[in-house]
Amino acid sequence: METCRILILGAGGIGGYFGARLAGAGVDVTFLVRPRRAAELARQGLVVRSPLGDARLVVTTTDRADRRYDAVVIACKAYDLDAAIDAVHPAVGPGTIVLPLLNGVRHLDVLDARLPEAQVLGGLCHIGVAVTPEGAIQHLNQIQHLALGPRTPAQKPPSEALHAVLSAGGFAPVLSASILQEMWEKFVFIASYAGITTLFRAPIGTIARVGGATIASGLLDECAAIATASGFPPGAAFTAQSRATLTDMASTGTASMLRDMQRGARTEQDHILGDMLARATSCAIAAPILRIAHTNLQAYEAALATSRP
Repeated sequence: METCRILILGAGGIGGYFGARLAGAGVDVTFLVRPRRAAELARQGLVVRSPLGDARLVVTTTDRADRRYDAVVIACKAYDLDAAIDAVHPAVGPGTIVLPLLNGVRHLDVLDARLPEAQVLGGLCHIGVAVTPEGAIQHLNQIQHLALGPRTPAQKPPSEALHAVLSAGGFAPVLSASILQEMWEKFVFIASYAGITTLFRAPIGTIARVGGATIASGLLDECAAIATASGFPPGAAFTAQSRATLTDMASTGTASMLRDMQRGARTEQDHILGDMLARATSCAIAAPILRIAHTNLQAYEAALATSRP
């Protein structure tokens, strides 16, 4: 892929960070953003503050996709997926590579159905980012992991081509030969991590110190059993590391889903815990801890809906 025009949906934490790194390296990147964000970016540029290097970039934006692109990166919240697909649909033509960076796996079926001409790859990222009140991208640590890969043998060439383009950004993207397995393992972890911290409204360490480590470990086992029944058994090393993280008495870690709750925002509970629970039901797995964690989040969402004007 000698030249590659990339459209990135949004310029928030994930799209803004990786897009900035690509734009700074001279890759042809356009950000599809709302008019207010476009005006903000025109006024101050796309600002990144990071331990790995700050940046302030003049970037190309549009508020409407009115041409085809070679690749489209989707990094929205799961509850915005339908609107995101509507927004990028005009940019997708035969063979356009679509790289989703959402949590979970349910979005893959949605994208396949709504964008049948596209090459919808598997993808994931691990990065701590937030958007400051003034619109800057704040990178919270030194992790900037992005992985992509083919879901079918036919997607290997487009995966390799996009990987080569993304490699210019300096964040060392990984071309995975087992991207669906990696996505499922992240799905298992984030469902467990978000489920336990939102259930107890506390960091991992606090939960473990008051006797909740067994519950956290049980939730991990339930999610791992669901993944195994779905054809993606988590690896032993992944399971051991996840269990250590979920039961670490010194940890101050919380899931972003808990931070969403603390600021009174919507959560991705349906896409993560809801989907995991639906898969448990289809596989005849009881998953009682997962069910309680999901019900807790459903109650939160219901209360949030009634509080809106």
